[in-house]
Amino acid sequence: MTRLPAIYLSHGAPPLADDPLWTRQLAAWSAELPRPRAILVASAHWEAAPTAVGATTTVPLTYDFYGFPRHYYEVTYPAPGAPELAADVGKLLGGVHEDPDRGLDHGAYVPLVEMYPEADIPVLQISLPSLDPKVLLEVGRSLAPLRDQGVLIVGSGFTTHNLRAIRFELGTDGPAPAWSREFDDWVDRAVADRDVDALLDFERKAPAARLAHPRTEHFAPLFVALGSTVDDPGTDQAVIDGFWYGMAKRSWQFN
Repeated sequence: MTRLPAIYLSHGAPPLADDPLWTRQLAAWSAELPRPRAILVASAHWEAAPTAVGATTTVPLTYDFYGFPRHYYEVTYPAPGAPELAADVGKLLGGVHEDPDRGLDHGAYVPLVEMYPEADIPVLQISLPSLDPKVLLEVGRSLAPLRDQGVLIVGSGFTTHNLRAIRFELGTDGPAPAWSREFDDWVDRAVADRDVDALLDFERKAPAARLAHPRTEHFAPLFVALGSTVDDPGTDQAVIDGFWYGMAKRSWQFN
């Protein structure tokens, strides 16, 4: 079985489905990937310790957002559950808690609707047990064997994420602020150099880190994806770049 890469993607928000460029980018990305046997998602929108796994059967989605038009709450994504993958995750991580009623949140289903619209690949979501990059790197390292079993490991966040600084009046393709551009450039170079130590210490070493991530939950999933490839790195690449309402949507494939 082909070893799958791991990916970190900037998942946008429910209106991602209205962005023709981004949806094309995600669809093109998935078309170039080997078809996964299953998908394991660590989303910025689920923090729980110890690590928890979501529904292993198909249950309604978790619409974890407020104030959007009604049609965003009518999206469905009835992907098969992944009980076998949940069991494997439990063996690899140990002490995993099951949350059978928690459906996929928008950090998982919003990009998957674009990448795998048939919803015919089993999907399992895991929680972030911590926001400590070192802890999450070890979670990813523990999950690495799944890549040889046809599992696509997805870290879903946002490369810069400061909602209070968004200027919606500038539009989706308006100019990005300096802090977003500087952080995005720094991270891109650090990933290209595989400077794991710098990435782990991004809050101190990256420019404008506190502006880019007033709280770090949207950057944290990167370390799960990175960790699953850290002991056997290949050629990493930024598959998507650019900005959306000034936030960096850069997304990487770790091979």
